[in-house]
Amino acid sequence: MDRPAFRAYFLHPRFWPLWLGLGLLWLLALLPYSLLMWLGRRLGGLMYHLARSRRQIAVRNLELCFPELSAAERGSLLRENFASTGMTFFEMAISWWWPAARLARLGRVEGLEHIRAAEAEGQGVLLMALHFTTLEMGGGLLGMQQHMYGMYRPHKNPLFDYVQRRGREQRLQGVIERDDVRGMLKLLRAGKVIWYAPDQDYGAQRSIFVPLFGVPAATVTATSKFARLGRARVIPFTQTRLADGSGYRVVVHPPLADFPGESEEADCLRVNQWIEAAIRQQPEQYLWAHRRFKTRPDGEAKLYKKRRR
Repeated sequence: MDRPAFRAYFLHPRFWPLWLGLGLLWLLALLPYSLLMWLGRRLGGLMYHLARSRRQIAVRNLELCFPELSAAERGSLLRENFASTGMTFFEMAISWWWPAARLARLGRVEGLEHIRAAEAEGQGVLLMALHFTTLEMGGGLLGMQQHMYGMYRPHKNPLFDYVQRRGREQRLQGVIERDDVRGMLKLLRAGKVIWYAPDQDYGAQRSIFVPLFGVPAATVTATSKFARLGRARVIPFTQTRLADGSGYRVVVHPPLADFPGESEEADCLRVNQWIEAAIRQQPEQYLWAHRRFKTRPDGEAKLYKKRRR
């Protein structure tokens, strides 16, 4: 969990295009919030037309999860989702690079008493987040009011990984690589708070199949394992981009009661039921471009078209 160090290697010409893009994003982040969100919507509209493979994944996910909606309703939801995804790029820059005082004016945090109660009893907290497009904003706003660590998956590009870690650690105590189970359990047993998102498809090896929106979904068993072995409470939190453009509402929800329960399957089902209910509150702000149902039970057909090389 050492702080990331700058490497001379990052000055290699292969990274110059990324430096240029990051520099442009940093400059744009100086603009007023309302203008950044307007630009984000326009970027999302462009992505809708250009990112064909991602659009196809999102279309399929919406078909699977919202069969009760008409094609026109799903199409409207899809366009709004891409607008939300476009805003994500600027929200990432805001979360990483805005001064704390300026960032704090964008959000209000509710429900901190649930974390405080666990801390008062010396218990660790597994702070369960979801992959909404506003994920960086939620972590940044909450991290300014609550000491916590974040789990993350290292990026394939070492320069972007460096920038990402630096940005997140402006608001967090530190970050833990997703595979560092020992380090995570050590922190939880010491009564620390860890930001953790279990709502993606990580393959069959660490998962079991339980329904999500009525579709069998490979769901990680790590949530109940971490809670049991780390002697920690699982406390969900969500963030919402407000429709009036004033900022964000971050809500820390009550801890999952009697968790972990009698079986990993029952725990995974409870987690997915909570996730589904949270997504239904703001489906346009969820990351639908992820192939959430990629891993299938033995014998079941694939649900997504094969990627073109």
